[in-house]
Amino acid sequence: MTLTFEDFPPGRFGTFGPRHVTRDEILAFAAEFDPQPMHLDEEAAAKSMLRGLSGSGWHLCSLMMRMMADGFITRAASLGSPGVDEVRWLSPLRPGDDLMLDVDVLEARTSRSRPGLGIVKFKCSVRNAAGQTLAEMTSPILIKRREGAV
Repeated sequence: MTLTFEDFPPGRFGTFGPRHVTRDEILAFAAEFDPQPMHLDEEAAAKSMLRGLSGSGWHLCSLMMRMMADGFITRAASLGSPGVDEVRWLSPLRPGDDLMLDVDVLEARTSRSRPGLGIVKFKCSVRNAAGQTLAEMTSPILIKRREGAV
């Protein structure tokens, strides 16, 4: 069943995961997209304010997106997103972390200019197995409304 705008009332939508993160994934992402010492070199990372090898915040955002896609977006009548309102990196992503993604609907409203679709604002929080929040993201997604709902 395809999820439509009407399937996203404000409140907790769900929790998705786990997603295990390996040292090799952290190193590969950093080498390709964010080649800073704290993401590539364990000795340099130990001397950094992160006190150890950590994944890039952009890697964490990519993992969040994948968890959203696997969890619900690929089943939704999504038309894409106009952007991200806010991303906050709160704690480092570490090799061996098992991630869970908590998804809340902050608001849902029908588009004034295109009544056949709605705008759902999501807040996604990713946490490790110890319950420590690593990042939060707030983003609207455009989602088709159910036929006959207009």
